[in-house]
Amino acid sequence: MKKFTFFLAAMLAFAFTAGAQIYKGIKNEVSFYSDAPLEDITAKDTIATLILNGKSGTVIADIRIKGFVFPNPLMQEHFNENYMESDKFPKGSFMGKINEPVDYTKDGTYTVSVTGTLTIHGVAQQRTLSNIKLVVKGNTVNVDFKFDVKLADHKITVPSAVGQKIAEVISVTVHSEMIADAPKK
Repeated sequence: MKKFTFFLAAMLAFAFTAGAQIYKGIKNEVSFYSDAPLEDITAKDTIATLILNGKSGTVIADIRIKGFVFPNPLMQEHFNENYMESDKFPKGSFMGKINEPVDYTKDGTYTVSVTGTLTIHGVAQQRTLSNIKLVVKGNTVNVDFKFDVKLADHKITVPSAVGQKIAEVISVTVHSEMIADAPKK
């Protein structure tokens, strides 16, 4: 709980930086896909929080692990209890910075990369996420990208008995429709 409180405090401080153009995700979707020999697994979370600081290029994402919904309730239960240990590790997060310049005052499509820290299952790793598509139009920014997560990199273990049902690398897809808050004067 202390980590979550600190994270929220950091998000608020970040969001209220004087003069910054802050974009908040109003419609977010984080989904993942496991392509394994015996079974494909998909899940979607639509209650994620995404924030972008247009002035500094800082990006924050916060995902509640129990927010992932599966087509099969038993899969969802196993995901939360056996693999992600969601009571112990309730959040996933990413905090990073866009590497390329983006002019948020001009409508257009930008392909960027973001370098930062991805934390899943209590394990933080430095990552560069690439091929992120930003579409700027007026006071909105649409964000779309995919990236892979190796379960072993975040100490997520899969018992050998179900190893052919769960992929070792999970494909994650993110979509966010973001809208600008009025900058503080």
